[in-house]
Amino acid sequence: MILKDVMKSPQVIRKDISLKRAARIMSSKGASSLLFVSDKKLKGIITERDLLRHYNSKKKISEVMTKKVVTLSSEDELNKALSLMRRHKIRRIPVLNGGRVKGIVTMTDIAANLDEIDAEFLFS
Repeated sequence: MILKDVMKSPQVIRKDISLKRAARIMSSKGASSLLFVSDKKLKGIITERDLLRHYNSKKKISEVMTKKVVTLSSEDELNKALSLMRRHKIRRIPVLNGGRVKGIVTMTDIAANLDEIDAEFLFS
């Protein structure tokens, strides 16, 4: 199974906002992360964990977000996403096509589709 079959629409922000505002957006949307996109390019990702680490900080998201974001293409296989998540110890991967954000795949999305992942891969 490929990522475009399981990916979800991400929550995208286009301005450098405060962590407090980011937390409000994530809470109201039920999102565990926000993708920061500027000039149609992914600049970074901020997660719940980032917000907790910087609780009560007056910083902006650009100061605490992950800037070197691991990404995949919508045509990549679930196995590849799981492998990257394991290697980088992350729980979500933005999905890009032609450098533009198309979706996001999370560990929850993969877990819901474990029957599509090669058993040899899972237990290696």
